[in-house]
Amino acid sequence: MGKTGKTIAEKIFSRACGKDVKAGDYVLADIDRAMVHDITAPLAIKAFKEIAGDAKVWDSSRIIMAFDHQVPADSIVAAETHKKLRRFAEEQGILNYDVREGIAHQIMVEKGHVRPGDLVVGADSHTCMYGALGAFATGIGSTDMGFVFATGKLWFRVPETIRFEVNGKLEKYVYSKDIILKLIGMVGADGANYRACEYAGDVVRKMSMAQRLTMSNMAIEMGGKAGIIEPDEETRKYLKAIGVKEFEEVHGDDDAQFSRIELDVTGMEPQVAKPHRVDNVVGVSEVEGTRADQVFIGSCTNGRYEDLKIAAEFLDGEKIAKNVRLIVIPASRSEYRRALEDGLIDIFIEAGGIVEFPCCGPCMGGSFGLIASNEVSVSTSNRNFIGRQGSPEGKIYLVSPATAAATAIYGEIVNPRDIR
Repeated sequence: MGKTGKTIAEKIFSRACGKDVKAGDYVLADIDRAMVHDITAPLAIKAFKEIAGDAKVWDSSRIIMAFDHQVPADSIVAAETHKKLRRFAEEQGILNYDVREGIAHQIMVEKGHVRPGDLVVGADSHTCMYGALGAFATGIGSTDMGFVFATGKLWFRVPETIRFEVNGKLEKYVYSKDIILKLIGMVGADGANYRACEYAGDVVRKMSMAQRLTMSNMAIEMGGKAGIIEPDEETRKYLKAIGVKEFEEVHGDDDAQFSRIELDVTGMEPQVAKPHRVDNVVGVSEVEGTRADQVFIGSCTNGRYEDLKIAAEFLDGEKIAKNVRLIVIPASRSEYRRALEDGLIDIFIEAGGIVEFPCCGPCMGGSFGLIASNEVSVSTSNRNFIGRQGSPEGKIYLVSPATAAATAIYGEIVNPRDIR
């Protein structure tokens, strides 16, 4: 009996281990890049010091730090934490983007810290976003990150792969956010537990990198260990644009073993995840008329220029409803500058919106933009759990930038197709 081909995930782990491995194997793998931010770094550093004492980290050039959750510091405690992290990064020679560049996940991608075929870990669950570049990227706990800091390695169980084949014809104002919500609704919040989610099909191949990043970002919302898109011309174009010249693409074999889930998007309407589960997904027509108190456009899921442009096209020349607060947060300084130069920020401000500095904002129940009891947030972020954006008595509906912008204008959830 001949050898079975390998998935992208199996090939990346085989390279990282220096030997032939397959799904189900337990392996100690070499890490290519590691990321921490202002919330997870303190515990990672504590664990590292318990393991390594006063030693240096395994390779400071492979560790990236950024502050994005509590920025600028919203309390004395946060300020003291930031000070300690700055000192650690300086002592260790770690690249620290501090508060200057935006959300860590966007920074990791746009600054060229992730390449196809890499094994990347981050002390944040949405690290899986980097898989849009053909890497295996996954979130880990802070204690595990302490071990990575000390050794540059980590134990894994090589995951099986689920390939999501997305084909058909996208309808007007249906985007990758709608597709990933639909898939999560199909398989459930634990339907891909510890699996590598691989997105493929004609629809995915036609997506821009911004749209792909949204897909990969939310693999964790169905339990996925990673969200991978096979490298292609779009990947190469994006890497060239950000100055990444040397990389080695990893492609799955035709005879690799994986599960398959198919979705035909033809005729699919914009999707909405209702409170309080990301897999509680319905078509927008089922929730039309739901009053909104706040609309949030941003986050590592949908805070890129392309997302902002989609929203601005709806809001141009319009005013937000009197009952609505609109908060717009670009994902990074780079995305902010591009939106500023193209006049998108003016559109948001003229419409009555509030534009904030690049950060996570209300996505983590952060330092601003929180909702009160019995209020509704319509959000382009990735989670709608109880208390995620403020009061545990509040409700969060997850949508695309188009649906969010349309909702801001009317003060209630509407189908973006009905107003354009």
